[in-house]
Amino acid sequence: MELVRQPVYLLLLTVSGLFIVFLSSVSYFGLGEDVKLVKDMALSVTLISGLVGAVLCASSSVAQEIRSGTVLTVLAKPVTRATFILGKFTGLAGVLTLLTFHNLLAALLASRIAFDAYGEADRLAVGLYFGACFAAYFLGGFLNYFLRRPFVSDAVWAVVGLAGLTVTGLIKFTVHDRMFDGAQQADWRLIPAALLILFALWVLAALALACSTRLDVIPTLAICSAFFLLGLVSDYFFGRPAAEGVLWAKVLYAVTPNWSQFWVADALEGTKTAGAIWRYVPQAAIYLATSLVTWLAAALTFFEERELN
Repeated sequence: MELVRQPVYLLLLTVSGLFIVFLSSVSYFGLGEDVKLVKDMALSVTLISGLVGAVLCASSSVAQEIRSGTVLTVLAKPVTRATFILGKFTGLAGVLTLLTFHNLLAALLASRIAFDAYGEADRLAVGLYFGACFAAYFLGGFLNYFLRRPFVSDAVWAVVGLAGLTVTGLIKFTVHDRMFDGAQQADWRLIPAALLILFALWVLAALALACSTRLDVIPTLAICSAFFLLGLVSDYFFGRPAAEGVLWAKVLYAVTPNWSQFWVADALEGTKTAGAIWRYVPQAAIYLATSLVTWLAAALTFFEERELN
């Protein structure tokens, strides 16, 4: 609840969803690959916004409490340091799940209304989604003014709720013709793809949590961004030498998170069905579990040795 009430979280939630829907209203002249571009960019926005959200939320929930001294108040109760860190990670994973769910709704709508050179933008759908977000802010302001409720958290839940109702109604009750190959339907394979991205965000959250026990926001963001970029190219730089038996490559390949394990955007344009992608999810979940154990163990170690006075 503390993280949901952060204004930066509300801003990130709203802007990422609006940007994903906006991407579907632009003509790219992509030689028949327009819809693929929209879905790839929607998943990319989901991943990047989750990275920023993980770092900012981890820093505000751990580093800020250590800096202000409020963590001592919590640990003065019968709460161990391990419970504190695991509880913070649970809350962090929850807000990232909510952020990913909202971006998934926007991505499903974007895949539904994306068009190629033979079609045109569905301005009605885009306008209704933007209007739903505006109405959510209005509802949050109304409840804050008349009922003295917290604006940010109410606006967050209102954005997710009204966006969900709007996307459901548009997908179920409207038809968008792209003229060339008929009506465009929502790509439900985005659901397992977004779930895999959520797995990656949980790993980033554990890494950000470990950094936040010792560092502030900017260094945490720098380290997480470095690990993110390094993980994107780990197959090239570490995977091939590791396959040849090079020891240092094996160590770095095992330590560096491999984000390609959670990225299946290319499968969305092939002949694979949603069931094929769902069958891959348990395998990715095993990789997720091992990564979480590693980075949460590091976070616990750093926090146990941290002087809090």
